[in-house]
Amino acid sequence: MSVPDELFVPMQKQAGEAEAIVRPGLSFWQDAWLRLSKNKLALTGLIIIILLAIMAIVGPVLSPYSYSKQSLLHSNEPPTALHWFGTDELGRDVFARIWYGARISLFIGLMAAFIDFVIGVAYGGIAGYKGGATDDVMMRIVDILYGLPYLLIVILLMVVMGPGMLTIIVALSATGWLGMARMIRGQVLQLKTSEYVVAAKALGASTPHIIRRHLIPNMMGVIIVQITFTVPSAIFAEAFLSFLGLGVQAPVASWGVMANEGLPTILSGQWWRLFFPAFFISLTMLAFNILGDGLQDAFDPKQRR
Repeated sequence: MSVPDELFVPMQKQAGEAEAIVRPGLSFWQDAWLRLSKNKLALTGLIIIILLAIMAIVGPVLSPYSYSKQSLLHSNEPPTALHWFGTDELGRDVFARIWYGARISLFIGLMAAFIDFVIGVAYGGIAGYKGGATDDVMMRIVDILYGLPYLLIVILLMVVMGPGMLTIIVALSATGWLGMARMIRGQVLQLKTSEYVVAAKALGASTPHIIRRHLIPNMMGVIIVQITFTVPSAIFAEAFLSFLGLGVQAPVASWGVMANEGLPTILSGQWWRLFFPAFFISLTMLAFNILGDGLQDAFDPKQRR
């Protein structure tokens, strides 16, 4: 069946319409946020992290009980209207201890990620930018540190510094920056041959200036993604060390300490003592990981439209 030519009418264009910008220009960060906002799973993870952070601040205040106050008359009570998450063997309110422990766990995770960022970016940036013998020596040091047993470092620090939150942060940071350094080195090796870096060199810019003003801003997407994966790893490491008795010590509450205290009681029916710390450890790690996956897609230049 043929279509008459009369049905095809050319569209009339206004003056300048051909050169009009149909879609407003978006910066790199605006485009990344636009794509992240379309990822419902990543947004869910972000909301969970924000809620956990808010509850870590106000949660202990919402409870009428102190995280360390003992009341043997109310020991090992299941969740009720008075004690929302139940009590432990000393009658301490598990709800207040959970959110006080959230402060410890989140603080350790964020501090470890921050230290990994500072050391890893500086070390990897210098190694990748200098190249040659400097790069070889610096990366061999990284390889040696990778070979050190992690638990051995923790035990040695416990002997020298004593158990506590500061010891955990130092132990997590002792080798935690190695992955960041390797990633940054690879990124710098790709970026240092860019035209704007070559122009900065020709103008006499110093190496720290080039790394700070030209290389790091162009690696921020990758760095942020790496940090979102570092935080849950540090939180789990703190919980694991505290569970083994190598981390935060009682009566200070952390999720690892609470899980360690609740494990022997699971067979006696006091399920809430292990369930709540294990649940929030898992929820926090899941939220950071799905947010990291979403950020990885959002910052991927191949995903830009």
